[in-house]
Amino acid sequence: MTETIRQAKLVQYLSEAYGKEKELETALQAHIKMAKRPPYKKRLQDHLKETRAQSKGLERRIKALGAKAERAPVPVPGPAAAAEAATAVTAAATKALAAAKGPVHALRGTGEAEKQLKNAKDELWNEYEEIGNYTAIETLAEALHDSETAKLAREYRRQEERMANFLLKLIPQLTKAVVTEEVPAAERRKPAAAASSRSRGTRTASASRSSGSSRSGGTARSGGTASRSSRSRSSRASSS
Repeated sequence: MTETIRQAKLVQYLSEAYGKEKELETALQAHIKMAKRPPYKKRLQDHLKETRAQSKGLERRIKALGAKAERAPVPVPGPAAAAEAATAVTAAATKALAAAKGPVHALRGTGEAEKQLKNAKDELWNEYEEIGNYTAIETLAEALHDSETAKLAREYRRQEERMANFLLKLIPQLTKAVVTEEVPAAERRKPAAAASSRSRGTRTASASRSSGSSRSGGTARSGGTASRSSRSRSSRASSS
């Protein structure tokens, strides 16, 4: 009984990852058609190959554990007929949803750059979901002493991490492309108000210093004149 539960849990996690990979095969094909930047398109094409290979690897591993790969999560134990029917319905719904995402993605955004950016953000979101899947599988397999499953999950996790890192560098570039494409050049320039205000402040401060110096000089000269006048009056008084 313990061994059966162990295998069922491994198959459950592997099947969840398998369903996600099959879903992304459809989405990636749509994104490749929409991609305009050659490096971006090439990376998506390479990742589609990785995704297909991952699906096959997961399918083989599930089979090795005595189960059949399903796009829907493995159902909990229950009456055979009901469980089989629920699995079939869920699998059909998942497949239909994945097929619908491609055309929907082609309609998104106000411009080409915006579409590319939204696709890249979706791809990054999916990469992190997959990283979470494979981290959980790797940890589960290690805890259950299944070295083959742990090795497979580790390899796939690293592939997803490389793709995520690529997207993290790409998204700022695509965002700047949106700014260039959709925001007028006059509105992209740095506002001059702050610089003008600083310039006026500098001129005002300079004028104040100059005025202060003039007043100080005038006061000193006035004082000197008064002093000389006083000495002159004293001298005339003595002579008298």
